[in-house]
Amino acid sequence: MKGLLVAAVVAAVGFTVTPTATAALPSVNMEAVIKAAQTDPRRADSAITPGSGESVRQVERALDAKGFLAPEYVDGHFGTKTIEAYAAYQRSLGYTGLDASGLPGQTSLRSLGANRYTVTAVLSPGSRVTYRGVRMNTRTKAMLLESERLLGRTLTITQGSYNTGNPASAGTHDGGGVLDLSVSGLSAATRTEVVRQMRRVGFAAWLRTPAQGNWAYHIHAVALADTDQSPAARNQAGDYYLGRNGLANRAPDDGPAVSPKRTWEEYRRL
Repeated sequence: MKGLLVAAVVAAVGFTVTPTATAALPSVNMEAVIKAAQTDPRRADSAITPGSGESVRQVERALDAKGFLAPEYVDGHFGTKTIEAYAAYQRSLGYTGLDASGLPGQTSLRSLGANRYTVTAVLSPGSRVTYRGVRMNTRTKAMLLESERLLGRTLTITQGSYNTGNPASAGTHDGGGVLDLSVSGLSAATRTEVVRQMRRVGFAAWLRTPAQGNWAYHIHAVALADTDQSPAARNQAGDYYLGRNGLANRAPDDGPAVSPKRTWEEYRRL
């Protein structure tokens, strides 16, 4: 009888009663989070990387809720405290080595966000392959091939990725997304153009000289937003975003200006 009375009132008033909808979860843009995780630890202040603040805050809130990050660091700045907290979370999942560097991967990012947020703009380094005698991932390979297409020439690789134990590399080649290229036989103008086109497709690239370290002339390239990066390569990517040279002295960038600085995914969307 009570149900019939409610139905009669609804019909008389002229509206329909529907079940309460479940609120949609907020989204975390992985591309924005990775850019912040590369850049923010290299800043001298606690500035927020443009476009990343809310996504980073969602990640930090989840780390706080799980006891890995103090509430005062839930600020949208993916600085060293957030890197440390995220690395601790990765270790809690059983990850070690590069998988627990504090740089989010898609699996850990989704796991952290379970019932809290969804992940959009997902990044993947792809699978590991051997190409031209060196190791790299398929994302880096695609970036290299596009650089060569733009240049109209094939480049010679002298060192690939996932190459541990090279003291001259200071750990930059331990993970993914990093290549060294020969410049033998190339003019100064051509060397600069190689760096320019590699930057255009999403590499932080520089011409390295013997005056800078114990090495011959070569081009050093770090793929921006590669989630397999070692901490040393991550720092170089951050320094590139901040206009520095990627060396220990953190001097001003000495390479050709490319604006805006795009990742591989941003380049492909053009």
